[in-house]
Amino acid sequence: MAEVKLSFGFVVVLYVFMAARLCYTDNNRSSSSHENVEVQKLLNSLNKPAVKSIKSPDGDIMDCVRISDQPAFDHPLLKNHTIKMRPIYHPNPVDDNKVSSMVNATADRHSSSSITQLWHSNGKCPKGTIPIRRTKKEDILRASSVDSYGKKKSFIGKSSFIDVELGVTDGHEYAVASTKTGQFYGSKSAINLWNPKVQQSNEFSLTQTWVVGGTYNTSLNTIEARWQVYPFLYGDNKTRLFIYWTVS
Repeated sequence: MAEVKLSFGFVVVLYVFMAARLCYTDNNRSSSSHENVEVQKLLNSLNKPAVKSIKSPDGDIMDCVRISDQPAFDHPLLKNHTIKMRPIYHPNPVDDNKVSSMVNATADRHSSSSITQLWHSNGKCPKGTIPIRRTKKEDILRASSVDSYGKKKSFIGKSSFIDVELGVTDGHEYAVASTKTGQFYGSKSAINLWNPKVQQSNEFSLTQTWVVGGTYNTSLNTIEARWQVYPFLYGDNKTRLFIYWTVS
């Protein structure tokens, strides 16, 4: 079992997607000189200076990047953001000691069955840094364009969140469990970890927790996290952890 926590509000959704497609193309394409320049600019933006780099047995390179240098802080709204390792308040009065004991109990419960990532066999990142898989040129060139790399297709025209549950069927096969009752300040779930196979390179299989606010017609905001198998994005059939959020 693997556990992921999200601290964001509104609607909490658990999705399992099979055989869905994003902004990637089946065609092998060569890059022009102009595109090469654009690709390099994007690589320079995504791959931050590393305190330490670790090569995984599967060929990935994990860069240990200072927490304050991670790409998320390139967003204009997060400039000069003060990083807090824990919330400075809770929505309802909560005993900090009780919270700490609950966290420790959860950690103890999962310590014997914790998931060790493959690259850990060659080292771990120092304190104060986070591991980020280094993006390569071929990763970007698998996308239909440099601009579409890492982006989802938007589902314009959906009028409400219920439409997401019942109406987004184009190219998707999925199961969903959700709740919309109440006010949410976070999400927590435990899901089995598998390594499913997909039939085509531009298909993916995904299981995730999705915290949603707003509507498709106005300003939809989401934070999503969990596991996916996506050959066209990663270049292999391995199950990988991902985190996605809307830029607005």
